[in-house]
Amino acid sequence: MEKQTLILEKMITSLLSEKKYPSLRDILVTMNPSDIAGVFNELEQDRIPLLFRLLPKELAAETFVEMEPEAQELLIRGFSDSELKEVVDELYLDDAVDLVEEMPANVVRRILAQADPDTRKSINELLRYPENSAGSIMTTEYVTLRPAMTVGESILRIRRTGVDKETIYTCYVTNNRTLMGLVTVKDLLLAEDDDTPIREIMETHVISVNTQTDQEEVARMFAKYNFLAMPVVDAENRMVGIVTFDDAMDVMEEEATEDIEIMGGMSPSEKTYSRATVWDLFKQRIPWLLLLMVSATFTGMIITSFETALAAQVALTAFIPMLMDTGGNSGSQSSVTIIRALSLGELEFGDLPRVVWKEIRTAVCCGAVLAVVCFGKIMLVDKLLMGNDSITAGVALVVCLTLCVTVFVAKAVGCTLPMVAKKLGFDPAVMASPFLTTIVDALSLLVYFGIAKALLGL
Repeated sequence: MEKQTLILEKMITSLLSEKKYPSLRDILVTMNPSDIAGVFNELEQDRIPLLFRLLPKELAAETFVEMEPEAQELLIRGFSDSELKEVVDELYLDDAVDLVEEMPANVVRRILAQADPDTRKSINELLRYPENSAGSIMTTEYVTLRPAMTVGESILRIRRTGVDKETIYTCYVTNNRTLMGLVTVKDLLLAEDDDTPIREIMETHVISVNTQTDQEEVARMFAKYNFLAMPVVDAENRMVGIVTFDDAMDVMEEEATEDIEIMGGMSPSEKTYSRATVWDLFKQRIPWLLLLMVSATFTGMIITSFETALAAQVALTAFIPMLMDTGGNSGSQSSVTIIRALSLGELEFGDLPRVVWKEIRTAVCCGAVLAVVCFGKIMLVDKLLMGNDSITAGVALVVCLTLCVTVFVAKAVGCTLPMVAKKLGFDPAVMASPFLTTIVDALSLLVYFGIAKALLGL
């Protein structure tokens, strides 16, 4: 796909240089809006406005939605008022809201000034919903039917009003805005009689979400029920909008990106890597690096406090990195697994005892295998092959016992912290590596030196 985009980009650039605008238009109208936006994002900015004006009105609006905010702002600043109005009028309401949220204040004023009064009112209403709620990502452009309408009347209504709706496949049956049920276009087309009332064929057990429902929960429901659209109701079950599948997909991508960034020890960013400046990346990373650097001083303090023990048995020093890395890796495995299960709604805080018990048994199995392999490696490789006489069976036993306990502790901590964080209202991803690694490193050192003192008499 990238190769195809590159070929198209070169072809469009060549035609643009030769001023073959009819040929350019013929190529662009055959392309998907997302692909056109992808080509636009790779072109020099001064060429984008000219190419954009070659697009038919509807295709131009669809392409505009797919473009990066910087390119959108560039176009808006170059638009005349009439051109801006044409684009705004073609946008679906939720796309218009997203555009308003992305643009600077002076650009927003121009957008709202060119929107018709009803659209402007709807945009302002949607902007009042809490960020990351179902209300903030829904659209009010959907098809409504009444229970008393016949199949024939319903099909006629869809034909008359459906052109401006974001989706017409699922139609919602309401009575004074109260959600009563739903029917699909398939139900209407396959109905035996056009005079059949909608109330006789509609699905009455409708799954819906509230305007205040978290957008991540909405996205999970799409994945669970395989919906194309989901109705959004207020506290009195009055229908106020729908969330469509494409918006749910965007939420899934945003939430996954945010979790990955937090788990990697970075502050979440709304910009993609290609859009982010060096200053953006610096601000995103430096707070966590400072925090982790300070927290890592505890590890140094632990090692310093056991300097006498290390001086008496220098061989112990060589195994510190291996023990710390194994502990961090073990804890990360558990935490990532639990964080993912929490994000998918598989686990709740009440499942903590069951989760800990499962992780304990897993830790015992992993720790035993690691200890046996480690003992053999220390005695055969470190002692015999490398000829290190300071390594004794006692040292190997200390290392292997520490390895068992470290894996046990790391997995217990790794599964517990994300669930506790979720219970306290924090993002569980915060408790993933590298934050978890710092905690486990300190605990593994305490265990290591504690066992060494007990068994080697240091």
